[in-house]
Amino acid sequence: MNSTDPSPPPAPPPIPLRRIAEIAVVLIVIGLLIGFVPRWLAHRRLLAESQANSAVIVTVVTPVMAKSNFGTPLPADVQAFIEASIHARASGYLTNWFVDIGDHVTNGQLLARIDTPELDEQFEQAKAQLDQAKAALDLAKITADRWAQLLKTASVSEQDNQEKQSAYVLAQANVEAARANLDRLYYLKGFDNVTAPFTGVVNARNTDIGQLITAGSGPELFHMEQTDPLRVYVQVPQQYAYDVVPGQKASLTFLELPGRTFEATVTRTAEAVNPTTRTLQVELEVPNPKGELFAGSYAQVRFDESAAHRSVAIADNAIIFRAQGTQVAVVDKDNKVHLRDIKVGRDFGDVIEVQDGLSTNDLVVNNPPDSIAEGMTVEIATNSPAQ
Repeated sequence: MNSTDPSPPPAPPPIPLRRIAEIAVVLIVIGLLIGFVPRWLAHRRLLAESQANSAVIVTVVTPVMAKSNFGTPLPADVQAFIEASIHARASGYLTNWFVDIGDHVTNGQLLARIDTPELDEQFEQAKAQLDQAKAALDLAKITADRWAQLLKTASVSEQDNQEKQSAYVLAQANVEAARANLDRLYYLKGFDNVTAPFTGVVNARNTDIGQLITAGSGPELFHMEQTDPLRVYVQVPQQYAYDVVPGQKASLTFLELPGRTFEATVTRTAEAVNPTTRTLQVELEVPNPKGELFAGSYAQVRFDESAAHRSVAIADNAIIFRAQGTQVAVVDKDNKVHLRDIKVGRDFGDVIEVQDGLSTNDLVVNNPPDSIAEGMTVEIATNSPAQ
């Protein structure tokens, strides 16, 4: 063997078993990931598609405000706000009148003057009677004081003194009675001037100069009405009685004033239905600053719908009739169904009035399937119509 031949290369060091095990584990994990992840993703897609296919697709509608209960005008009577017959309180002869029919007068304005000679004499007589009573009172006082002094010296008896003291008290009462009678005639004398009790219009004059006026039992001298504002009375049918509330607005129309509408306001109701006519009496007020409207007129009233009694309407296809009662299926913001009890009102054919249980902000399932239930998830159709 030649000493110059090269020696064989050294053998590589053996791979540790631990390293081989780690490589094997990594290869196995990579293989699992390559085989599991696509299947997992495919399963998720399939699950999502099955859930989407299982959701019920529905169309929804929104409720609208229902028609007013007062679509037809109701007949009404227009009356004066204040009405009075002016009679005489003092008897005599009418010397003059200062207003006639159609005149506008103010409170306290002089309407007529009555000559009252008999009352004047009674007044003078009452003054004289008061003077007599005062003179008798002075005499009774002097006598009572004197007898009180004599009683101290036992010059008169106790009984005589008491009689004089009582006579003095009686004289005082006579003075008060005479003064009261004079005051009565004084105020009665003031009624010889007939004045207006309020601001209004003179509708009738039933007297003339020289007519004999008898206090109390005589005919009316004038008839007055206050026409601003006017009162309007309407008989509302019983089925609409709860739809009228104080403060509610209404429109007033007159056949003789075509094309014009006057705004009235409900002031009060009778709060009781007439058992004979089955109607509720309602009172309204309408301003009349220009005097265009006449008291005693016939009018027609159309009420605005009361905000306190407004209802909504929904398509009749959305109503669910079940053993639990009348319901609708309302969809919330999470597309969950909630079955809601409602109170049904009037039937307009393809539209039903709902008095309670719905608002115009609700989404109601139209033509709900028989399988629809509380809490069910639905999908709203993109072409869902709005009612």
